[in-house]
Amino acid sequence: MRIATWNVNSIKAHLEQVSQWVKAEKPDVLCLQEIKCEDQAFPAPVFEELGYNCAVHGQKTYNGVAILSRFSIENVVRGLDGDANDDHARFLAATIPDGKKAVRVACLYLPNGNPAPGPKFDYKLGWMERLRVWALKEMQNEEPMVLAGDFNVIPSAIDAKNPKAWEKDALFLPETRAAFDRLQYIGLTDAFRSLHPGAPGHYSFWDYQAGAWPKNNGIRIDHLLLSPQAADFLQSARIHRDQRGNEKPSDHVPVEITLA
Repeated sequence: MRIATWNVNSIKAHLEQVSQWVKAEKPDVLCLQEIKCEDQAFPAPVFEELGYNCAVHGQKTYNGVAILSRFSIENVVRGLDGDANDDHARFLAATIPDGKKAVRVACLYLPNGNPAPGPKFDYKLGWMERLRVWALKEMQNEEPMVLAGDFNVIPSAIDAKNPKAWEKDALFLPETRAAFDRLQYIGLTDAFRSLHPGAPGHYSFWDYQAGAWPKNNGIRIDHLLLSPQAADFLQSARIHRDQRGNEKPSDHVPVEITLA
């Protein structure tokens, strides 16, 4: 099963790029973030024509997540537990059966957290703790699980071309990285880094400003975290960096793993 994640920075603005990539690559599951549209405005017919089922948790103008699957989509959960006042469309979970096994997939768009310190940073850290609690509960089922999405976390200095430039940013503050570590401490594996340990220069986001893409001034903030049962099946992990070179692209690119 090939599972990919992609912050598309508006599905309306980048529909052609996304649909062409899906048509060419044919991932089994694709988790989308920042679709920036309500459920009824999501272009599900485009992807259904390509053979995908769609689950959507959208929001007008901001946020929004979706899961596309070549298999059925079951046991859908929209929204992350732990805060009844949180109305941001940032979390969508579903079970994807492929006929032999089933994988629990969570598509998430973690808060940016800037400016930090401040209420937005507090919300980010609180959201990460809620995610940890949710994942820990799900892991009690001892089934393959993948948390996929834009985490807005630079895990370590090796995941940024210029880490010093991010030292005061919410994506790289010690508190953020510690919260990301706590997620992994419950038994989750950073799929890409587990197969490419210590390898620099692998990024999934390049800002539109200051010539970041031509200079390869990027950061790795799009991750797939695997439960032990999913990590046992991990075969490969790949960042599709070529998509950033397209005309009028998203500032993120797809990150994909293959589970045997």
